[in-house]
Amino acid sequence: MTQAKQPHPLAQYLDAVPNFPKEGILFQDISPLLKHHFKETIDAMSELFSEQEWADVDYLIGIESRGFIFASALAYKHNKGCVKVRKPGKLPNVYASISYGLEYGSDRLEMQKGDGKKVILFDDLIATGGSMGAAAQLCEEVGYEIMGMACLIDLAALNSFSHQGQVVRSVMQFAD
Repeated sequence: MTQAKQPHPLAQYLDAVPNFPKEGILFQDISPLLKHHFKETIDAMSELFSEQEWADVDYLIGIESRGFIFASALAYKHNKGCVKVRKPGKLPNVYASISYGLEYGSDRLEMQKGDGKKVILFDDLIATGGSMGAAAQLCEEVGYEIMGMACLIDLAALNSFSHQGQVVRSVMQFAD
């Protein structure tokens, strides 16, 4: 008999908001978690990678906009550079852009030119994998080597996402 995985202790601080941003979507609001347990959240995300993995990576990539929170805090914690993946019209000197589908629409991401360094991508949540997949493709197109991908929340029931054989590491997983 297999034992059900217990939810991460930080999951109790999420606020599940029904029908946001549109009907039928159950939005996991991370605001209360970040407001009251930011350090613990960053520490939990840091633990997704080994000391050796942290030593081998050069930059942390934050996907607009909540991914910036995690990438910047983790970049500070691990003394790494921080790079942004932005939505259109928010970034000068755009080198490449890509369109992608969301669970409730479509969007576009842009990046500046990379320099061949090793990166880890960060976002708050993975649902269908659209934004993470687009950001990963964009990182490769602009010239970065992807060493890993991570998010705070994985809505596992909505995806089986991987990129080049790598799966997204997450602190919390929701199967339904």
